[in-house]
Amino acid sequence: MTELKRFSANNVPEALRQPVWNDILTQIGLASRSAAPARRDSSDHAALCATAHNSVFVHMNAAPQSFTPLPASHGRNSVLVVALLSGSAHLLASDHPLALAPGDIILLDPSQHWQLVLQTDFRAMLVRLESASFLLRLVRNSALADNRISASRGMGAVCLRLLESLAEQLQHLDGAELPALEATLGDLLVASLSQPQGNGSDETTDVQLAHLRRVCRTIDARLEDPELNIEQLAEQEGLSARYVQKLFKNSGTTFSEYLKGRRIQHCCLDLANPALAQFSIAQLCFRWGFNDAANFSRSFSQYVGMSPKAYRAAPPSDLQAQLQRGRPQTAPAVRSSVTAQQPAEDDLQKHRRSFLDVLDEHARYAQSLRLAPKRHPLPADETRHAGSSQYYLPASDKTVHWGYFSRDLKPALSVRSGDIVTIETLSQHATDDCERMVAGDPGAESVFHWTRDKKNVDRRGAGPADASIFGRGCGEGFGVHICTGPVYVHDAEPGDVLEVRILDILPRPSCHPAHEGRHFGSNAAAWWGFQYDDLLTEPRKREVVTVYEVHQHTQPPHAKAVYSFRWTPQTDPFGVVHPTIDYPGVPVDHNTIDKQFGVLEKARIPVRPHFGVMAVAPRESGMVDSIPPSYFGGNMDNWRAGKGARLFLPVSVAGALFSVGDPHASQGDSELCGTAIECSLTGVFQLVLHKQRDLAGKFLGSLSHPFLETDNEWVLQGMSFADYQSELGPSAQTQVYKSSSLEAAMRDAFRKTRNYLMTEHRLTEDEAISLISVAVDFGITQVVDGNLGVHAIIRKAVFPDYQRSHAPER
Repeated sequence: MTELKRFSANNVPEALRQPVWNDILTQIGLASRSAAPARRDSSDHAALCATAHNSVFVHMNAAPQSFTPLPASHGRNSVLVVALLSGSAHLLASDHPLALAPGDIILLDPSQHWQLVLQTDFRAMLVRLESASFLLRLVRNSALADNRISASRGMGAVCLRLLESLAEQLQHLDGAELPALEATLGDLLVASLSQPQGNGSDETTDVQLAHLRRVCRTIDARLEDPELNIEQLAEQEGLSARYVQKLFKNSGTTFSEYLKGRRIQHCCLDLANPALAQFSIAQLCFRWGFNDAANFSRSFSQYVGMSPKAYRAAPPSDLQAQLQRGRPQTAPAVRSSVTAQQPAEDDLQKHRRSFLDVLDEHARYAQSLRLAPKRHPLPADETRHAGSSQYYLPASDKTVHWGYFSRDLKPALSVRSGDIVTIETLSQHATDDCERMVAGDPGAESVFHWTRDKKNVDRRGAGPADASIFGRGCGEGFGVHICTGPVYVHDAEPGDVLEVRILDILPRPSCHPAHEGRHFGSNAAAWWGFQYDDLLTEPRKREVVTVYEVHQHTQPPHAKAVYSFRWTPQTDPFGVVHPTIDYPGVPVDHNTIDKQFGVLEKARIPVRPHFGVMAVAPRESGMVDSIPPSYFGGNMDNWRAGKGARLFLPVSVAGALFSVGDPHASQGDSELCGTAIECSLTGVFQLVLHKQRDLAGKFLGSLSHPFLETDNEWVLQGMSFADYQSELGPSAQTQVYKSSSLEAAMRDAFRKTRNYLMTEHRLTEDEAISLISVAVDFGITQVVDGNLGVHAIIRKAVFPDYQRSHAPER
């Protein structure tokens, strides 16, 4: 493998961030001037590697800033290639300013004077090509505009695909492979520059259609937001509001009409869904962003041709058929003043029709059903018990979100800093044995209820609602954890830190008469486990579930295996066959399995209850897969997050939106086979908000990752990617599973530990490194969650004076 250098600003002490960032840029011949220095602290990431010919490849995610060339830092025959993958930019030089949009490639001569201004957060692939004499002649003999390559089609599109692939695969490329890629890229660039770029209407239309598709996706992700407007949308996408309005005008509609139409389409699906019959029409319309029931009724009647009440009473029969599987395949067409054209339509009509096709296509494939209406934050006087700061949040189909995190979730509860919340959590594996872990438990039954006619919690994962990828079910199982919440914390703002104090953890006993009062969990040795491709006995590909009884009240508490079974293909109530454990909550038919009793007879597993998932909402829009952990916490799977521990999480959205799930009775470091002993638990938490203004100069003041503290240890959680969505770009939620490594996780854990020691304990870098080697223990947290984990443990006894002077307030 080629040597890959990676930089994350959040793992470097604040005083050293700019020098380290400058070192990265120097290697590609650039200097930087930040447009927003305060944001630099947590948002800049880069991965860099160099070839034997001294060409340099850099994949970069960063805050707004400007780049200028450093001519003395490279040879006379170098060319800088910039592919803007997201964000917006302007190139300033002697001629007119040149605007760059996502997908544009620009070639620059480092010996000339220019300034590349990145106006928004951006992602880019930068390549410094050495010994590129012929390419340099093309660049020097042209105006800047002629050196821009449009990637809408042809050779430019091929170039962009190659650069996007390089961004994803940098860490997997061997040093011997880079020269061939370097040569291929040079040939493609020469061929692209030799072709007339032109500004024909076809090219313009392709770019605009791409923008329209992107805008449609963002609108669908924010349909529930009643405050959504065109200015917000344009700012989020790095476009102008006037341009966005033009896109819809080209489609024969307007932004407002399209937004209203999409919301009404979702209301149509909800009104036709028998699983939502208990909710009023007003509740359903509020769910999709309408804030006036009377106005909604008028708009619905105009759009559909009947009132919401009449539609609910007699929905279309084909829609009912679609809802049986929870995966609608078609949707009502978007209303438009444009009618279907005859084959002889003119160019303008064809142009307009292509835009309308994008809207219709998006409408067909972007329908989303979420069965539980979401609640807005309630005023404090409506949520607080009189004279008390303690709350109880039960687990039910109305208080959980399954398999994803989202900043757009409406809170289930609203509290203030210092309040205590008792939160019930459920294991997503409880249906391995419904008799022991679900039956008779009203909360669990409401969450897991799934019959041929009704599935209470439809979405399970961040995937498409129509299960169009694998057909597993709504959400596709791209994320599996049942999370209770979120809890809104008053006055929490981005930049603050939420401290989660775990005061107690209680078992959730079985409610079935035959097992009443006893506590059970299950462990799955599954296809995502480390062992799956390294088995010795037949069958070589197998998944085995072991059901445990957890004895909480013995001394010491322990778990004993009850029985195990080999997973056999299970058919869910909607008729989908699951040959592997590929979708959460599929009820196991015990008539189809062979139970093996007497397993692990000699073993008593020590019990150490904890929560595998504790998270605040991510800053990214849309749904985020619950499996890979990240800067917001999530699926860390560190057994030290048990009773008495304190977890610090950086707040990214107003209210923090804290959720908890994935309860475990016990887990070993690595969680090697796929899961822990997954069992339902109830946690007692105190949520304490630390305002950014009070943290200046402290380690927590620039916290950008989870930080765990126990009575005796500080625990730094390293991951393959500290912020995988920012570092890996649009395909991050799939790419993270392919690109993670324990070496990268170890590097991240080391850097976070070094930063902590230098910032909080005022050590020099050399002091920190020596201490890390002689006194810090590193362990493998987990190897099964996509973003692999390594944790560093610093014993507090190493700093006895610090421990006495910083004793926490309880």
